[in-house]
Amino acid sequence: MSNLSEIALIPTPPPHYKSGFVGIIGRPNVGKSTLMNQLVGQKVAITSPIAQTTRNRLRGILTTPDAQIIFVDTPGIHKPHHQLGKVLVKNAQIAIHSVDAIVLVVDSATTAGGGDRYIADLLRDLHTPVILGLNKLDLQPADEVAQIDRSYENLGASHWPRIKFSALTGEGTDILQKALVDCLEPGPYYYPPDLVTDQPERFIMGELIREQILLHTRQEVPHSVAIEIDKIEENSDITRIFASIHVERGSQKSIILGKGGSMVKQIGSAARGQMQKLISGKIYLELFVKIQPKWRQSRTRLAQFGYRVED
Repeated sequence: MSNLSEIALIPTPPPHYKSGFVGIIGRPNVGKSTLMNQLVGQKVAITSPIAQTTRNRLRGILTTPDAQIIFVDTPGIHKPHHQLGKVLVKNAQIAIHSVDAIVLVVDSATTAGGGDRYIADLLRDLHTPVILGLNKLDLQPADEVAQIDRSYENLGASHWPRIKFSALTGEGTDILQKALVDCLEPGPYYYPPDLVTDQPERFIMGELIREQILLHTRQEVPHSVAIEIDKIEENSDITRIFASIHVERGSQKSIILGKGGSMVKQIGSAARGQMQKLISGKIYLELFVKIQPKWRQSRTRLAQFGYRVED
């Protein structure tokens, strides 16, 4: 990933160049973040086998000789159970009305469900171009393909193109990319061509830490974790990063710390390895685990941790 602080001047695009914003929409855990990473060509969004990994509207930028596509990866649309969930769903719904094209991502390893139909209904009357993206092509059961395909035939509007692909392997994503470029109008570079995300390094660092917590603790610690980057100290040979992991209960703090601090050390080591791809030079990462009771229900805490309804 290019150093996000090194932003060059935005050049003038060639004639007939296309550009625009594409919303990646879908229910939780259908592979939206994996798709964005695949299309951009490197990791800009965290992924996890646990649903509702994405919390912010994260933009990934794909620049080709013919077009610049800014992908907006949204939180999975679901029935919210706390204030944080309400903010996430509201932001996803706002994104629907603020992009130039939409990919509705579904899990084609199984038949269409009520969550898919609910989101399709939200999109049905939009004038924005919509592509129905059938992800997880590599996981489709051979003896159920026809049944699965039929379940998606009536999902959404009849004129929506249906494209099968695997966000994990990349199969079919070139076809999706071409279809998205066809949806866009001529336009400028919105970002320098070498930029892959508009998020600052500090945000990406926090997300990389949160990803490792999800991967290491699995269902033991639900989505009650927030990350704050407290301080970054840089010099010529090392970058020191100090971050706080906020949880809601003492039992969650114990799980993240692990016996003798073993778990938090694993989390820190894995996160540091991911950060090494973002920052040149050595990295020192120190993590602190703190209890913030019911932070997901507190508007003040949500704002403190960067979760607010976007414009």
